[in-house]
Amino acid sequence: MAAHAPVRPYRILLVEDDPADALLVEEALLDGSEGDRSLVQMSDGVAALEYLRDPAQPRPDLIVLDLNMPRMSGAEMLKILKQEPALKAIPVVVLTTSAADEDVASAYATHASAYVVKPVNLDDFIEAVRNIDTFYRELAEHLPGDPRNGG
Repeated sequence: MAAHAPVRPYRILLVEDDPADALLVEEALLDGSEGDRSLVQMSDGVAALEYLRDPAQPRPDLIVLDLNMPRMSGAEMLKILKQEPALKAIPVVVLTTSAADEDVASAYATHASAYVVKPVNLDDFIEAVRNIDTFYRELAEHLPGDPRNGG
């Protein structure tokens, strides 16, 4: 029987300015994760881009991005992120309160991987976040060369 390579942590960057929503996302993602997930939270696009551009920081496997934030909105951050060769392949899920057609269209036009409207009901919110996590960790194919693909 072949030995399995150690599983590296699955890294998530949460860009969310609302402390209550950030806490809910963190609890939904990390509850029962047995230490295989790590989450870093930034409160706006400026801080998130600084983090992503810092070579000392590990590259996240997924970015969960709110749209409505101070200093730099999620929409602005997404546009910049997807123009940077070193960062553009990171999947970005927009998780926001806005269901406006123009926000959805803009997010997809700037290459968001998915757009999820934050459910108002607490249980539905947690389930939505866990569904995002399950999809990206267990179902989605990852880029060739990604250690999770054995490459």
